[in-house]
Amino acid sequence: MLDEAVRLAVREGLLDAPAPVIGLLDVEGIRGTVARLHAAFESPAPVLHTFAAKACGLVPVLQLLAESGMGCEVASPGELAQALAAGFTPDRLVFDSPAKTIDELELAVDLGIAINLDNWQELERLDAVLAARPADDRTPRGPLGIRVNPQVGAGAIGAMSTATDTSKFGIALRDPGAEEALVEAFRRRPWLTRLHAHVGSQGCPLPLISAGVRAAYELAEHINTAVGHRQIDSLDIGGGLPVNFDGDEESPGHAAYVAQLREDVPGLFDGRYALVTEFGRSVLAKHGMVLTRVEYTKSAGGRPIAITHAGAQVAARTVFMPRAWPLRIGVFDADGVPKAGPAVVQDVAGPCCFAGDLTAEGRELPLLEPGDVVALYDTGAYYFSSHFAYNSLPRPAVYGFRFDGADRARFALVREAQTLAEIVAESGAAYADSLVGLVDAGAVESMRAAAEGTPGDDPAGNADDNPGRDPGPEEVPACAS
Repeated sequence: MLDEAVRLAVREGLLDAPAPVIGLLDVEGIRGTVARLHAAFESPAPVLHTFAAKACGLVPVLQLLAESGMGCEVASPGELAQALAAGFTPDRLVFDSPAKTIDELELAVDLGIAINLDNWQELERLDAVLAARPADDRTPRGPLGIRVNPQVGAGAIGAMSTATDTSKFGIALRDPGAEEALVEAFRRRPWLTRLHAHVGSQGCPLPLISAGVRAAYELAEHINTAVGHRQIDSLDIGGGLPVNFDGDEESPGHAAYVAQLREDVPGLFDGRYALVTEFGRSVLAKHGMVLTRVEYTKSAGGRPIAITHAGAQVAARTVFMPRAWPLRIGVFDADGVPKAGPAVVQDVAGPCCFAGDLTAEGRELPLLEPGDVVALYDTGAYYFSSHFAYNSLPRPAVYGFRFDGADRARFALVREAQTLAEIVAESGAAYADSLVGLVDAGAVESMRAAAEGTPGDDPAGNADDNPGRDPGPEEVPACAS
């Protein structure tokens, strides 16, 4: 169905100048995955599935997910603002971040948002925030928990693994004295009612993710026994389900993950604990793609190269870590029809001015020609929300679509393409003369004269006989104080 969406998007003129690159999101595909997620976790345990806003913080996408019954996990003030704008109520929000400020903690407490505290200093900071409130307002309305690092090891991508021995996230559970300190922290604070653990995302196999959940579950059981009552009543088991980038199928899928959890942590679903999840990539990745026109083709060293408008600015992870983040490539003719022909080993390059800006290298594809359309599949998560502003390339427009019939689809604008005026404004245009204003007028005139190639202060108009020499100390203008 995604290939048919390419043809219809081209027919609608969405991929024409001045928009040689766009993003597409399949609305019904997203809704279907959310429905399967809810079905997979059906059990006596109440579950709040939150979407990791970092995966695609576009407000229309977040609102679609809210209307589909999801909550939202946020890790910054910007993501919180986006989630609130999308209509998520505070009771369906979870605030994660390893660097929360006092103001951010106060705001989350005021709103009644669930908070996962990352470290001992943050816990002490929250103590102070609560102590400063009126005596009758020191009981938080939202669940407060502590994130632990179960230290169960790394997956295939080290940068995406958050449960290594030295991970920056959470309280390292296996460090000396950590477990005893956690028991005491909960004993002293009856308002601590949650544990949070997250092992990582892409590259983490199901047994590794499940091992992290089991560590958190066993710690919750131990703490509740130690304090003498069921103080911890909910577990945030994170997200991190990996995505299959080799084909169309959703694999391993949420049902397979739940099966792994039931095998490794059988008590997790009996209703003793409410559960929270934080899936992102596994909800959206398979339902989005980047489309771009081929601008030029060439050959170098005997290898064909197609120059497109989609490179590191929209696919930074793929460009900089191609082995970890390979993408499937679709090839279409100028009308958006899948292109046939013998497979030719070729490179698909982006517009950025560095040699490694390749979305596919040495890939066997039908030979690309100027005007053809290239699709980067499985880019619904992160590829629209993690724009890399190299070369001041604009953020592309993103559209959602839904099929109305065999040959019809409706498209809705999710985000407008960034304009050149917006790029200039973001680059400080309103303060264009601010730095020049720090330099004294004489120095400015000297710089302008040098730039124009005109004589400086030589009254005879003689040019410098040695323009490449370093100026002496007396020639360097002093800055105004």
